[in-house]
Formats: sequence, C-alpha cells, structure tokens
Amino acid sequence: MIINLLNLFFPKVCYACSNYLGDNEKHICTSCRHDLPVTNFHFENDDTIKKVLYGRAKIENATSLLMFQKRGIVQQLLHNLKYRGHETIGKVLGEWLGNELKSISDYKSIEMVIPVPLHKRKRRKRGYNQVAKFGIEIANALDVPYVDSVLLKIAATKTQVFKKRIARWDNTDELFTAQYISKIDGKHILLVDDIITTGATIEACCNVLCKAKDVKISVATMAIAQ
Repeated sequence: MIINLLNLFFPKVCYACSNYLGDNEKHICTSCRHDLPVTNFHFENDDTIKKVLYGRAKIENATSLLMFQKRGIVQQLLHNLKYRGHETIGKVLGEWLGNELKSISDYKSIEMVIPVPLHKRKRRKRGYNQVAKFGIEIANALDVPYVDSVLLKIAATKTQVFKKRIARWDNTDELFTAQYISKIDGKHILLVDDIITTGATIEACCNVLCKAKDVKISVATMAIAQ
C-alpha cells in the first residue's frame, strides 16, 4: 500500500521518454529498451572506434553500447544522466555492457577500469562523475578494481558534444595528468567514458596513461556519435 501511495504522488517514469513505467519495468520502459540503437561492436568485432583513433592512440579493443543521434532517445538518456541527477542511468548501462563484455575473450584480460575524470570544480557543481557508476558496474562484471585516482583532469572545459571539431581538439590540449602512474604499469586497463565524438578526449587520456610502462588500453563508452 505504501509503494502504491508513493507511485501515486511520485510516479516512476522512463528516463528516455518520460512516460509512466509499468509494474514490471525499471528505469527504462520496454518500448524504449526495444528502440535503443545498440551497436553490437563488441559482438561483431567492429573496429569503428579504433578507426576514429587510428594513428592517434594505440588501442587494444574498443566498443560503445549505443549509437548517439541528435534529438534521439540516447541523447535524452545522457542528458538526464549528466544534468538531471539520474545517476541510475549510468548503473543500468554499465550493468548491461558489463554483462556482455565478461563473455567476450578480448575483454577477459582487463585488469582495471579507469574513468575519464571530471575537473574537481565541475564534479563539485554536479555532485558526481556521470561515468562513475557505469565504470563501477563494468568493473564488477569483469571482477576487477575500479580506480579513479590515477587519471585527473586539471583544466575545466564546457561540454563538448555540440562543439565544432576543431574546438574540441583545442580543448583537450594538456587537460589531463596522472598520479600514482606505477599502479598501471604492465596492466591492461579499460578506459570508460559517456560518449565518443571526435575521439579527442580519449586520445588525450591515452597519451597520459601511456606514460606507464607496458600498459595496454582498451576503451568502452556508453555511446558513440554518428
């Protein structure tokens, strides 16, 4: 009865379409789950992301769960995750991708998950790193540590999704640094982020992480922009 009263005054809605959720639905309605544009990159050995980063960063494996389109359902999900406090979206997507990656041989050698960091000022304002729960759930699925103390962002920038390509490149120059870099010596790490557009952010992070000895880097993101 209490649950019914809570649903009456605080109805649960889908994070993608904002329609009411059914009794057996959680976070994302059945219709939206069906319509989500999954990439299946990791199942199909698709090297789309590696092509984006070709000649810029040495990547072992790379995948994105969803395809991002402007004004599409994935944009709505990421907007709710980043700007409306719905951290649960990161958890849902992380559980989803993590359960898929743990069955794929290329990702069984991952030894650590590292998130693309937020600048401390932006994190303080938002209250969380939108990539954190996504990365934590993937780490749990792969049974490896989630480490957010190695890669740091040392300069704040505005959101980059809608910026022009050249502007995005300029904004990633010397934005990141690393501490305790020996933690990742000889490790195969999985770098996780919310969305990959030009690949400039991933490239900048890889350039920092590659300062470790014999490190291998794979990439996983929630979405990739078309």
